[in-house]
Amino acid sequence: MPLDQYDLLHSYRSGLMMPSSSYLPLEGHDSLGFHPAMEKMHNLQSEGKCAVVQNVGYPMPNLSHFRSTDIWTSGSDSDQFLYTGILGRSLYQDHQDFPAGYPNEDFTDPLALQLGSSASLLYQGPTTNMGISISNPDSFYQLITGTVDPAPPTKAGHELTYIRLVAQQTERYTGQIRDAANNAINLSDQYPADNALAEQLKIIARMISGGLKTQFYLVQLGGFDTHSDQVDDNPAQGTHSTLLNRLSVGVHAFLDDLKLMGKDEDVLVMTFSEFGRRIRSNASLGTDHGEAAPMFLFGNNFKNTVIGENPNIPQDAGPQSNIESTIDFRSVYATILKDWFCYTEDDLEDILIKQFGQLPIFNDLSTAVAPVKDEKRVSLFPNPCHDETNLIFYSQGEKISVRMLNANGREMMRIPLTYYPTGSQNIHLNVDKLQSGVYYCHVQGESFTMTLPLVKDH
Repeated sequence: MPLDQYDLLHSYRSGLMMPSSSYLPLEGHDSLGFHPAMEKMHNLQSEGKCAVVQNVGYPMPNLSHFRSTDIWTSGSDSDQFLYTGILGRSLYQDHQDFPAGYPNEDFTDPLALQLGSSASLLYQGPTTNMGISISNPDSFYQLITGTVDPAPPTKAGHELTYIRLVAQQTERYTGQIRDAANNAINLSDQYPADNALAEQLKIIARMISGGLKTQFYLVQLGGFDTHSDQVDDNPAQGTHSTLLNRLSVGVHAFLDDLKLMGKDEDVLVMTFSEFGRRIRSNASLGTDHGEAAPMFLFGNNFKNTVIGENPNIPQDAGPQSNIESTIDFRSVYATILKDWFCYTEDDLEDILIKQFGQLPIFNDLSTAVAPVKDEKRVSLFPNPCHDETNLIFYSQGEKISVRMLNANGREMMRIPLTYYPTGSQNIHLNVDKLQSGVYYCHVQGESFTMTLPLVKDH
């Protein structure tokens, strides 16, 4: 709620609004307030663990649920049709043979998971969906088993063979998912009952705790399409309040669980929706499809907890008036892919099709990525160095990539994804072409992620 424009907004939607004193002012940003049903999220923001990105959208927004969802998950322009998803394209870069040969000794776990009955476009790669949909690790889909007749040598037979391959590959992941879920317990007692989002996050927490190495998870919370009866007679209560509370307490419980299991530094949570709501309420105590809306990020490594200016409420808002977007949603994606997952600028252009600016969301890169607990596991020697240094680490028999980044996060050199056998490893790094300064050596393995500062002297 933009409290600095409360009176003007109240004139447009008086039936939906509580007294200004009811809203919870954000720490360091008292011109903004959370709905009182979001007390847990308010606490997280006060602790620096919740960031708000304001006025997020895209040019020429489409107000169809289906089309706008496709735009948000594919990363397309509003007049462009893409049939692959943002995360599908990112995963495809390193897994172009998927699903053939997967799972394997290097990648034993699903690349991406979605809780639900269908696979999202978000995970769709150029040839297949890179993710797997599950309803629950304890009641995983019953897939085709046993022997089958050979497929006929026809086009239809070729397609049937491919479908069987995907089904068999998915079935092979079942044991890994169930084992991860069964090998862990939820440590937090904060999960509420009768909260679909919390139940999904509770399942994911178990899989993370159980050691599943899946990089991306997707969950859903529906019901925000409140064209009518958004509130009860009391504006503080009703459908909208209930939904905001479910989001607030569900994410809070999940983060509490991660903290108790020692994984809170390793996980970033992001929300997105296909569009926002109109400025004016309608005649049914509801709001119609709108344009820009906030996004929320949750974690431990935020430089800023509010990104973007407060929404601009016009003085003459009509029934069709909307909040205008000032931040493209693909800039949020670009920032996360670059600063959290350490993709390069060239990678981003392949994933997002074109370039988008990044936002000041995260702390310094060296703390934004997930560190390993044993600092002796990865080291650089000598450091500082002149022309060369050695990267020393212990491999558990895994594929590892190495990137040298400058202070702005730009990739200066790279050792591609390479398999290293179990044991101590020593990689010689020639840095004579780098200018003097501070760099960050980012080491990404399957069992660990580490970013080490390197000082290059004269």
